[in-house]
This record gives sequence, structure tokens and C-alpha cells, in this order.
Amino acid sequence: MPTRRARIPATRYPVERFTLDNGLRVVLTPDRSAPVIGVAVVYDVGIRSEPEGRTGFAHLFEHLMFQGSENLEKLAHFRYVQGAGGTFNGSTHLDYTDYFETLPSNALERALFLEADRMRGPRLTEENLRNQVDVVKEEIRVNVLNRPYGGFPWLTLPPVLFDTFPNAHDGYGSFDDLESATVADAADFFRHYYASGNAVLAVSGDIDTAEAVTLIERHFGDVPARPAPDRPDFAEPDLTVERRTAYPDKLAPLPAVASAWRVPDPIGDFAAYLPYVVLAEVLTDGDASRLVERLVRRERTVTSVGGYLGFMGDPFDVRDPTALLLQAHLPPGGDVDKVLRTVDEELDRLAHDGLGDGELARTQARMATHLLRDTDAVLGRALRMAVLEQQRGEPGLLGELPSLIGEVTEEQVRAAAATLRPERRASVEVLPEGGGR
Repeated sequence: MPTRRARIPATRYPVERFTLDNGLRVVLTPDRSAPVIGVAVVYDVGIRSEPEGRTGFAHLFEHLMFQGSENLEKLAHFRYVQGAGGTFNGSTHLDYTDYFETLPSNALERALFLEADRMRGPRLTEENLRNQVDVVKEEIRVNVLNRPYGGFPWLTLPPVLFDTFPNAHDGYGSFDDLESATVADAADFFRHYYASGNAVLAVSGDIDTAEAVTLIERHFGDVPARPAPDRPDFAEPDLTVERRTAYPDKLAPLPAVASAWRVPDPIGDFAAYLPYVVLAEVLTDGDASRLVERLVRRERTVTSVGGYLGFMGDPFDVRDPTALLLQAHLPPGGDVDKVLRTVDEELDRLAHDGLGDGELARTQARMATHLLRDTDAVLGRALRMAVLEQQRGEPGLLGELPSLIGEVTEEQVRAAAATLRPERRASVEVLPEGGGR
């Protein structure tokens, strides 16, 4: 008897796309249900784009984009957004950097002016650079160096799984690389990657489409045209022999382990990639999931376990090469080898015996619920559509993702599980020195 799948309808978000003469791609998705808008600008540059000797530069540059722009002094962006009752931020990812605001809908022109002004040119000065290098260094101290499990596994696992600098290096950056960065480096980075032809603007929420088009053309139309740079091929061979490493953590109270397996290209082979997205949730999402039920609840060999696609946890904003990750924290004196053997056993059992009745449908329904919740807010919709446009040219895919998840079959999930063999696995173990032994 085949395992039941969830019946999940597609969501139809209205989408309008166009491209300005300077190459800027624009996505509009109106929603008049509340007087709020989300504005997002995504640049096709991320951690993988950093040159050798400049680790952490993509993130550092994200900070510099908030330090004033062509017509605005330092902190003006903050005042204008918050003064209109809005919020703002930016974030750096492996494959892109985003900048975004949520505002009352009557502040649309203000948001467009602010984003267009820094697209023309941020205020790159020695003072701003040195100040933000210090800010980023402090962020590394707080989030990595002085935190238990700091950088685990998103910084510690890539160099085990990958060999090339773009895929393996520390995206937060070394202090030496950050301190040696110059204003000329920043200006060159801006010229190369922060081109109008390398960006997507998305606006979601309470907008009149015709009015929004007029305002976008007014503010972004005269941004100097620069084409997108050629994107390098970041591909590298899959593993054929298991890799494992371990490192001590002076602050960690308990042992931990994370493993990764390469998966199909999320862009070029999306149909083959989707079953791995579902598989990660079958294994770890909720108390009834495979690994939680066995490792946490029954055998108590771990205190927690999680699984996801991509090193930053979002399966639909990554490019190849990427991986399925599993990570677990163990009790004092826990046996990492036993945990990995149990994971192998569960993967084999899933591949050979299949899923239980209702297991797939339950997982798919939960995944669809999470997707719909994340895109219910206008900013979440704008950000996701901007990335989908940037990476795929398909912002409307956002509405289809829940139904596509629901179309994944048991046979596809079983086949995906069968590929997660020990010889294709990279693992990193945290050795606690913070009192857990």
C-alpha cells in the first residue's frame, strides 16, 4: 500500500516583473489586506564571492552599506526608516546579500529613495571602514569566539566537506584579513558586485502597481548601468571517502557532532533536490520524526537533533554545491560513533522499509504550514521572491513550493535516503572542555 501524500494546493500570489534599462530586475507583489509594505534589495554577491585574503569581506561590506550613501550622512538611513515607523536590516548569505525594510505603505517612496541612493554609492571612508571592522570583530567575539559551539557547524563543517576556498573558508573572516582591508578594496568590491545589473528589487504589500512602477523608475532609473559580473563555477567533486575531524571547545559543556552529505543542484536539478528537503524533515522535524523518536526519546543518546538543507538552514536560497546537514548534542560522555551508526541504521531502514502510514503526509503538511507562515508577512514574501528571481528568474515559484513539497513521493524519499552513505559523509565533532565530561 503506497504511503499517503499530503494534498496541498498552490498559493497564487500576484506577481509583476520588469527590468529597468540599467539592468535592475524588479518584482512587485501587491497585497492590499493591510497598510504595510516590505521592500527588499538582493545583490548577487555572498560569502562564496570573497577573494582569498579577504575572508569576511562580504559581511563587512554589508555593514558599510549602512554607513551613509551618496546623498545621506551616516545614520540617516536609520533615522528615516525608524522615523516613518519602520524597521530595517541586512544579512549576508553564501550566495547573496540582502537589504530590507518594513514600513507603512505611505512610506514607499522613502524606502525606494534610500535603497537607490546607496545603490549609487555607499560612503566609503577610512573612518567608516575602521569603525565597521571593529564592529565585525566584536560580532565574531560575541557569536563565535566567546560562545559555546560558536560557528558550529556553519563555519566548522564546510572545510571538512569542501576543498576549494570559496566553499570551505570562514565566512565571518579572520581578524588579520579584516584589519588589512582598505577603502580601495571596498570600492573595488562595490564596483564589481553592487551593480544595478547584479541586483533585484522586490516590493510586497499595500501598493498600487502603476504608482509603484512610476516611483521605482523615478528613483532607480538613473542609477548608472553596470552589468552583472560573470559568476564563477563553484562546483567541486563529491566525497568518495568519509571525512571526520574534531576540535576542542573551551566553552562547550557537552559533546556535539554534525554531518553533511552533498545533494543535487538546487537550481539545475530542482526535482531531484526536493526529496532531500523532505527527507531532512522526515528525519528530524517534531517528536514523531525518525531520529528524534529514536535518539532523543527512546535511546537518549543525544539531547537534541536537527536536520536541514544548506549551511544557513534555508533550502530555497542556496546554490550548488550544498548539502543536507544533521547535527546533534550529546549528554556527558556521549558516544559520537554510536550516534553516527544509529543514523546510518535509520537511513538504511528508511531506504529499505519505507515510511510508515501517514508519516510522509504529516511531514509535508508541517512543511507547507511553515512555508506559508514565513511568507504571510509582506517582508518575508518580498525577500523570498527577490531571491527566487535572482537565482531562478521565477519569483512565482514561491506560491508553488507547498504543493511541490506535497508532490514528493515515498519512492523519491527512499531513494534520497539510500544515497546518504558513510563514504559520502563529512563530520565534525565538538570536544567539550566546559565541564561536560
